Amino acid sequence: MTAVLTRPDQVDPSRPPTDRAATLLGRPMPDDRLRGWVVTIVLTLVAAATRFQNLGFPTDKGTPVFDEKHYVPQAWQMLRNGGFEDNAGYELVVHPPLAKQLIALGEWMFGYNGWGWRFSAAVAGTVIVLLTIRIARRLTRSTLLGGIAGILVICDGVLFLQARMGMLDIFIALFALAAFACLLIDRDQVRRRLAVAVTEGWADESPWGPKLGFRWWRFAAGVCLGLTFAVKWSGLYYMAFFGLLVVGFDVAARRAAGVPRPWLGTLRRDVLPALWAVLAIPVLLYLASWWAWFASESGTDRHYVEMQGIDPGFWAWVPPALRSLGDYTMNVLHFHETLVTPKNDPHPWESKPWTWPMGLRPMLYYYETSNSTCGSSNCIQATMLIGTPATWWLSLPMLAWGLWRWLFRFDWRYAAVLVGYLAGFLPWFTNIDRQMYFFYATPMAPFLALGLTLALGQILGSARRGFERRGTGLLVVALYVGLVVANFAWLWPILNGDPISNARWQAELWLPSWR
Repeated sequence: MTAVLTRPDQVDPSRPPTDRAATLLGRPMPDDRLRGWVVTIVLTLVAAATRFQNLGFPTDKGTPVFDEKHYVPQAWQMLRNGGFEDNAGYELVVHPPLAKQLIALGEWMFGYNGWGWRFSAAVAGTVIVLLTIRIARRLTRSTLLGGIAGILVICDGVLFLQARMGMLDIFIALFALAAFACLLIDRDQVRRRLAVAVTEGWADESPWGPKLGFRWWRFAAGVCLGLTFAVKWSGLYYMAFFGLLVVGFDVAARRAAGVPRPWLGTLRRDVLPALWAVLAIPVLLYLASWWAWFASESGTDRHYVEMQGIDPGFWAWVPPALRSLGDYTMNVLHFHETLVTPKNDPHPWESKPWTWPMGLRPMLYYYETSNSTCGSSNCIQATMLIGTPATWWLSLPMLAWGLWRWLFRFDWRYAAVLVGYLAGFLPWFTNIDRQMYFFYATPMAPFLALGLTLALGQILGSARRGFERRGTGLLVVALYVGLVVANFAWLWPILNGDPISNARWQAELWLPSWR
């Protein structure tokens, strides 16, 4: 008979744990829970202060700037209509509704102004800092390194500015990172359950290993992936990459528990529930995100199949509303597939994905000359999406080091972080002719910070390695974090639109490709 584990309890301390149980449990979480939460809350408040200060600026004479001009009016339509867009002539309703509904919440609270259409993004950007701190603490088992990760994301220009724009990508970053956090907790919980089975001697009673009971954190990850999918279709990439990550976690856990056939055990015990969690639940949530559209009579293309007189054929058994959503979806897919770069007239700030890791082609969101006091007769106010060079210029070394640690040192932490990073990066190479912009790289930023934090943890070194080694590592880490903060402070004027002289503006543009 195969036992079913129903509790995530730690191994009974009265029983001496076996080597396999100790391997499963790994290093325990640090016992400074209070300090950990103090660090988290303080840094999150710092993040909130930076994200919310002067949130209503800049605007284009009271109207949105850059791509806010697409999503902010659509969110206002949703607020007016009860959750759906109805401007059929606009024909740029090409993303799922969730993020625009979230933007509409801010507009409901503060009105149709900069504060209103950016409030939800600022909240999302602040929560990203909180999640990154907790994730880094879990990955490294160090409150100090968790705090360092928090500083890196606070001082990242991409996450900072995207948290101050009424656009969609900051919500992708939030929900994808939340799904990643849930999967990490699920991994620890599964290993605790298997450690119980190993200690009590029945982990290998079946060649497939034990059943693991209902996994609430994997379910929560599926919910977060569904929210990601309901923001943009790029959420599909995270469903695929994180699905593979879940399988990898489960195989490794069963192997560490001594299960005779860990791969077959994972296929038999875990894959179908995992598909339910990371595929079925997100798809259901995606459909649920269209609730207001389904309930409407005038939503964009709500009665598309009826108005076009489309013969359902085989699909006659599908309700007309779902068929309309399907045809609407195919039209949107066609829009994205044909949104290619004109050969003779490219967008001046377009970039291709191979430039994103180092942020070689940022984006100018706002530019205005003014007579403000800046020490010059001609002042410039601009906001530019720039990844802080002290972090983004280390992307390639981080990737190389992470791959080496993953493939040759079997360090699961780097593997997990790289899966999250590459899920936001690799899929964009499938259609190079498509118009693409640097803000698509927003979800990569938290995983970049996590990868750098893991490397900084190795530079810092273990306390067991001696005072001198630890002191040297701490000095290097402190100097690097100070450099990141100083770099962010230097970029502050062009991340906030502060008035600066033309000389200072030119000094901010370090590379020819930034101009």
